Amino acid sequence: MNGIVFDIKRFAVHDGPGIRTTVFLKGCPLSCRWCHNPESMSAEICSFPKTVRIGDKTFTEEETIGREISVNNLMAEIRKEKIFMEESGGGVTFSGGEPLQQYEFLLEMLQACHAEGIHTAVDTSGFASWSVLEKVAQYTDLFLYDLKLIEDTAHKHLTGVSNQLILSNLQRLLESGANVRIRIPFVEGATFTDKNIDETLDFLNALAIKPEAIDLLPYHNTASHKYERMKMVNEFDGMKSLNKGELTDVRERFESAGFSVKIGG
Repeated sequence: MNGIVFDIKRFAVHDGPGIRTTVFLKGCPLSCRWCHNPESMSAEICSFPKTVRIGDKTFTEEETIGREISVNNLMAEIRKEKIFMEESGGGVTFSGGEPLQQYEFLLEMLQACHAEGIHTAVDTSGFASWSVLEKVAQYTDLFLYDLKLIEDTAHKHLTGVSNQLILSNLQRLLESGANVRIRIPFVEGATFTDKNIDETLDFLNALAIKPEAIDLLPYHNTASHKYERMKMVNEFDGMKSLNKGELTDVRERFESAGFSVKIGG
């Protein structure tokens, strides 16, 4: 089976334990207004002009985003770093976009990794049918589960979809015994509000089974050039990046509620 990836990041240390290879799958059902990978939204392979400066000369060339790859060929790529994964307790993380958009390819990749003893993580919004998530969970050692906004109207406004399926799937995953690490992106003017922090804490405190840990992810305004190159509207253009120090009080609030917390991925 073939899938479409748009990047493979080697020696990743923020996408799960140890040294990892992170595979970015194309396509996402959400349209988060602050998305730092806007090139991942479309499931299709696409091309955009890219300007390159060499000395005093400027050249414009077409950059293709996304490539089709088979399970066997992707596994061959992953094996190149296997020694580093084994020595560090790392593995492979499947991200996106939304990896569950290509769940059949994802499932085959997870099965292939498990057959070779490679630790697997899936970085997901949780926006998929439970039947899909349940199948994927059988071969996933760790879920990095995005939790953006709790209030549904705000979630629809800022991501384009309701969060009811996301919240329901999170509860079912935890109840199934899956290892889940929550990731909360904090974006000024969107998710980084007292209201959302209070509601997130209330939601997590009410869970019968608590997640393994929580990562607080400060927003970084580093994707402006991507929006410009792809001629996409960047609604958060000019929004300031957050530094880790600005999330110290938030971390203390979550730790006071009994959660293990880290700032950053």
